[in-house]
Amino acid sequence: MKDFYEYDEEYRDTLATVDEQGKRIWVYPKKPKGKFHNKRIVVTIILLTIFFSGPFIKIGGHPFLLLNILERKFVIFGQAFWPQDFFLFALTLVVLFVFIILFTIVFGRIWCGWACPQTLFMEMVFRKIEYWIEGDAKQQIKLNKSPWNTSKVLKKGVKHLIYFVISILISHTVMTYIIGVEQTINIISEPPSDNFSGFLGIMFFTGIFYWVFAFFREQACVVVCPYGRLQGVLLIKNSIVVAYDWLRGEPRGKINKKNKTEEDKGDCIDCKLCIHVCPTGIDIRNGTQLECVNCTACIDVCDDVMEKIGRPKGLIRFSSFNAIKEGITKIFNARVIGYSIVLIALVTLLSFFVGTRSDVQVTILKVPGQLYQTTDDNRISNLYNIEFVNKTFEDKNIILEIESEKFHAELTQVGVSEIFVPASELYKGVFFIKIPKHEIKNSKNVLTVVVYSEGKIIDRIDTKFLGPVALK
Repeated sequence: MKDFYEYDEEYRDTLATVDEQGKRIWVYPKKPKGKFHNKRIVVTIILLTIFFSGPFIKIGGHPFLLLNILERKFVIFGQAFWPQDFFLFALTLVVLFVFIILFTIVFGRIWCGWACPQTLFMEMVFRKIEYWIEGDAKQQIKLNKSPWNTSKVLKKGVKHLIYFVISILISHTVMTYIIGVEQTINIISEPPSDNFSGFLGIMFFTGIFYWVFAFFREQACVVVCPYGRLQGVLLIKNSIVVAYDWLRGEPRGKINKKNKTEEDKGDCIDCKLCIHVCPTGIDIRNGTQLECVNCTACIDVCDDVMEKIGRPKGLIRFSSFNAIKEGITKIFNARVIGYSIVLIALVTLLSFFVGTRSDVQVTILKVPGQLYQTTDDNRISNLYNIEFVNKTFEDKNIILEIESEKFHAELTQVGVSEIFVPASELYKGVFFIKIPKHEIKNSKNVLTVVVYSEGKIIDRIDTKFLGPVALK
């Protein structure tokens, strides 16, 4: 039998939501229901509860998650991170990228349909409100085609008012993840003129969220999101996706109402409900497509039809191309095993760096353009810049000492008697290192500066010390 997918693949050259003239085709998905949809509701409640409660969750009295880009301050799982930890951020991105590749190879685009914030809010919040106010797909189409009257104005007005209120709620929550709960509360409680930049930030986010969920909708998934485009590169024939069993379903055709068994036809009765319920407007029977977000709405509606006509469920199900074609489900292959090994290695490396990360980042550098100076007491002096980044939420008192068996070196701080670094703050200072002139035998020497805090050594830093050339 010729492979079903060899017949016509012209559908891959166009988007289901754009017509031949390039104009948008508005999608009116039928209201979903069924086993998988009920599970998605549970997952959505859990994830949205985490999202909205996240800013108020404290670990050791500190935010669970804070991504303050403006002040370059980040708190993840109660631990402070700074730009000096950028290599950890870069390594984390690599880990996430490898995880996305591995996850997509094995499970396809299930993230998009079950956990992506865009889909959760669009399909499980905003779309639900639309069904509640305007009705199911046919009623929505009828309402949009009807002339503007009191009923239409009222329904549209209430719907968009609720949309805007929810968008405000989302934008305030996002702001708390960026600047913190306290500053967000200050912006809310104060007049806009007292914190105009914060007010503009909230209004900007509100406008973006309202526009995306009220008008842009599924286009964010099929046009903007890069993950959807990557899917075509990452998926393999063993990837578990929402798939149509063409061997069982073809050739499709209407069934005789009196005699529901048709020997020359497959199980698909061409009811097109899988198309009508799809939030991105595709025909899943054409095969895996970049617009498919694996929301499982087509599985639920197809199972319902199969049950009504007395045929086995699973005509559309979670499966892979090879599992349908050959009847063998094979998740682990050379590619999956390879990516798994790489991912485990990267996670181990990231865990090591995070676990051994110092509480105080210390940077000691010679002042640029300065060589050395000879003091009145016949000692050679070098000037240094020092920088401390306190990555903890506790104040730190820092002591510096020179560790050397060759030199009787003295360290003198400029302007302060002791170094005090406030919690989660940056400290910059200047100090001299002086060595008796007769002890220096080379123009370039290496000294070790030992950094103490609370009686413990937190770092050892080697730095260069310059002296006179060829001094005997």
